[in-house]
Amino acid sequence: MNKEKFIKERFDQEGINLTDDQAYQFAVYYELLTETNKVMNLTAITQFEEAVEKHFLDSVMIIKHHDFSSIKSLIDVGTGAGFPGIPIKIIYPQIYMTLLDSLNKRMIFLQKIVDNLKFNRMNLIHGRAEDYGRDTLFREKYDLCVSRAVANLSTLSEYCTPFVKVGGFFVSYKSGNIEEELERAKPGIKLLGCRTKRVEIFTLNSLETMKKVDDGYKRSLIFIERVNNLDSRYPRKAGIPAKMPLA
Repeated sequence: MNKEKFIKERFDQEGINLTDDQAYQFAVYYELLTETNKVMNLTAITQFEEAVEKHFLDSVMIIKHHDFSSIKSLIDVGTGAGFPGIPIKIIYPQIYMTLLDSLNKRMIFLQKIVDNLKFNRMNLIHGRAEDYGRDTLFREKYDLCVSRAVANLSTLSEYCTPFVKVGGFFVSYKSGNIEEELERAKPGIKLLGCRTKRVEIFTLNSLETMKKVDDGYKRSLIFIERVNNLDSRYPRKAGIPAKMPLA
């Protein structure tokens, strides 16, 4: 299979046009991901078409629902193997991108990606979101924060919104059914000086997903906007947001 050709055609089906260089970067990313995954647990999804669908496309669908023309800085919190930050960076290389994760071995892998794809304007940070959210170098400095991390929205909001400047957004990647989780998170989101602006729900158009109608293939993007400066009490100390989500 010509991987680059498949990637270009699959993205085109979703209305996202890639250059040859971008398709090449995605192909290299896939090869490095699967090769490293043999010795380090980065992802359970290693089959090529599934990785394109559930990692690459899922990561970049945000660009169809948000205006990136004014996005100069972006932070991906709990980035793991680089999703969604790296795919977004491939499409918008001019963005100043920060990837934050608490496991150093992931940072070593991500540095390999940055080096091989020859990215500029990249910042890799090993640490906890609660600590860096209090650091004046990062606190309320970003136009956009994104996260596909597996945590409830109340906890994620305290991890992520501290990085967002007034007028900027935190966008949480979630599955299709998020109404109850979102409702529980709203009081905490307000305490953090933010509001839920909108929720965008989408289903990818591949034959596989069109055959499936369960919520496992539905995806949601929750757009949370910073409207006021963050109270100095937040984020709380490391570990507390997970144990005691804001309510």
